[in-house]
Amino acid sequence: MIDQPGYLLSQNAFGRLVFTGKDGEAHEGIVPVRAFPITAPDTGIALVDQHGHELAWIDRLSDLPDALRTLIERNLISREFGPEIKRIQKVSSFVTPSIWHVETDRGETAFILKGEEDIRRLTAPTLLIADSHGINFLIRDRFALDHHSRKILDRFL
Repeated sequence: MIDQPGYLLSQNAFGRLVFTGKDGEAHEGIVPVRAFPITAPDTGIALVDQHGHELAWIDRLSDLPDALRTLIERNLISREFGPEIKRIQKVSSFVTPSIWHVETDRGETAFILKGEEDIRRLTAPTLLIADSHGINFLIRDRFALDHHSRKILDRFL
């Protein structure tokens, strides 16, 4: 755990996370990574070095002191960009590739869906749609979308 004696997580003058373990070795450029970013975003966070090696594991963000939790949350937010689709306005075609015009929690946008395989089912109501640039758009509950959006989405599922 990150809050055990001998561990230290700080931010250097360049804004990069620095993790110092019990052995005293400092690792710069640490990245917090959620194990389950959609289904359990506040549990299971790994602190990973630049080579992808896990240095520490955090069971729950809520268990951390406020300053440490805020530092990790800020880094998670800056790393993760996952707009949530609230409404599908229109699609250019019902065959792929197609251009989707959507309303997200961050405003209106358009993206290119290369193929139906870029729509992944995570849980029964939750979908993840990857655009042609690798940006993942989340539909948290496809059944909660308006009728028009569900009708368009059903053509691709």
